[in-house]
Amino acid sequence: MGMVLVEGTVFALGVMSYFYLRSQSDQWPDGGIPPDLMWGTLNTLLMLLSCVPNWWTNEAAKQFDLRKVRIGLCICMVFSLLFLGGRVGEFASLNVKWSDNAYGSVTWMLLGLHTTHLITDTYNTLVLTVLFFTGPVEAKRFVDVSENAAYWYFVVISWVAIYAVIYGGARL
Repeated sequence: MGMVLVEGTVFALGVMSYFYLRSQSDQWPDGGIPPDLMWGTLNTLLMLLSCVPNWWTNEAAKQFDLRKVRIGLCICMVFSLLFLGGRVGEFASLNVKWSDNAYGSVTWMLLGLHTTHLITDTYNTLVLTVLFFTGPVEAKRFVDVSENAAYWYFVVISWVAIYAVIYGGARL
């Protein structure tokens, strides 16, 4: 929970930077073209939908149901990989490079920070999936699945806020 508080603070500082830079600019976004909505919106829908198998897997872990946890982890991995693929499309549709101006820098920074969290959780889910399929599974691994699920909720919630800033903030 301490890490989530620290990381949440980093996101909050990034969002504050975005709006500070916006308040100092005559035109926002600099260059006048907001990011395309398709990839960001698709990713948001995927993220929200991913909460269902994440919740289901967490519930299976609480019941120490090995078969359901294995299935759930695989489904969660598919969602993570789909979202990462969509993130590539998102970066390509921002209509600005990170080095173009302040708007580009802060937008890429927010998207990059969230991508780092997404990659971290995807890697953690992959490790858990491998552990649940390859060896004897200790009871503490089921707790790891529950902690991973909680972190995924943080990734989803932070994404909803960042989506609102990146895609809504450029259109205000």
